[in-house]
Amino acid sequence: MTTPFFDAVVIGAGAAGLFCAAQAGQRGLRVLLIDHATRVAEKIRISGGGRCNFTNQELDATAPQRHFVGANPQFARSALSRYTPQDFIALLRRHAIPFHEKHKGQLFCDRSAEDLIAMLLAECAAGSVQRWQPCAVKNVAFSAASPDGTSAGSYHIDTDRGPVTARSLVIATGGLSIPKIGATDFGYRLAQQFGLPLVERRPGLVPLTFDGTAWAPYAQLSGLALPVAISTGLGKKGRSTFHEDLLFTHRGLSGPAVLQISSYWQPGTPIAIDLAPGTDLQDALRQGKARQSRRLLANELAQWLPARLADAWCAQDTQWQRPLAEAADRALSRLGEQLAHWQVTPTGTEGYRKAEVTLGGVDTRALSQHTLECKAQPGLYFIGEVVDVTGWLGGYNFQWAWASAHACAQALAAR
Repeated sequence: MTTPFFDAVVIGAGAAGLFCAAQAGQRGLRVLLIDHATRVAEKIRISGGGRCNFTNQELDATAPQRHFVGANPQFARSALSRYTPQDFIALLRRHAIPFHEKHKGQLFCDRSAEDLIAMLLAECAAGSVQRWQPCAVKNVAFSAASPDGTSAGSYHIDTDRGPVTARSLVIATGGLSIPKIGATDFGYRLAQQFGLPLVERRPGLVPLTFDGTAWAPYAQLSGLALPVAISTGLGKKGRSTFHEDLLFTHRGLSGPAVLQISSYWQPGTPIAIDLAPGTDLQDALRQGKARQSRRLLANELAQWLPARLADAWCAQDTQWQRPLAEAADRALSRLGEQLAHWQVTPTGTEGYRKAEVTLGGVDTRALSQHTLECKAQPGLYFIGEVVDVTGWLGGYNFQWAWASAHACAQALAAR
């Protein structure tokens, strides 16, 4: 039997893979999309509480370093500037999918992420994309072009459903985060097979954990959330700060603030948290004392902090367990200072099990910024999360998936 031939084989039916396959197919290419999982786009399905935060209107493509992390965030500029959040929004509108802005430019589906998945599958159908799923890839090999130029180089992919040959191969297999939905290291192993360098991988957008004994005073606060300013790093240029909500857990800290800072936090270094941003607690407590307030310090603090947090904090020092009017000025200053500059050093993270993304990946120096093609391996492309480009929480990673997929599809058609 003749081995099926395709212009492009895309491995990975997540956000980037589905969109790239659809875009390439609609440009007239014969495309095969392969994934080892039973269902497509599981990460889209569970994102945003089931409504998928699919992009962010505040993304500035001219300055990707504002919202992206990696050895070279500027690498993402070309793709992000050629396929913007407005372009993807226009696609949703063509499919009559209702959506809304929730917070800081974050856009979510009104009904369900299933609307978005159905749209991507419809786009694939419009491009006559063939889908093999579930289908595992056993082996990938490359045959170079013949010296006389009579045959171009091609990729030979051995799968559960038999062998296929393709002029181009696109790797959209994602990262290591959330293994229960099928995440694997396939993309990284294939990159190594073809000699591409990798940037060290670690969990990103992930809750932080602390030593059990040290965390004991705060474990009782599990479930409590409040707005904070959180930062890490040294110096003005090396320091990253976010103003988001913090969530206490049994094992440590989570919530948008911690997920954001986790992508910048380095093991062994502290994070600093202002538990009452915008309020000078030292001055507020001094004024309360001047008024001869007879309220307990914890009750006074409850004007600016959740009562549970105020109680837990004041319980750590006997000097804070008295009426405000009787508290020493030094004790008040120390209390206000600690609440405004709470420094804690995480012992680790919740790992890939809870991480929303994977930091690191295929080194961008090995890829074309314009096409996502490997510089030293013709016809091999890497897109989406498998690449060392990681966005902030809030739809930025999905926009990178759409933009890198679109750039790749354009290159496939040109090739």
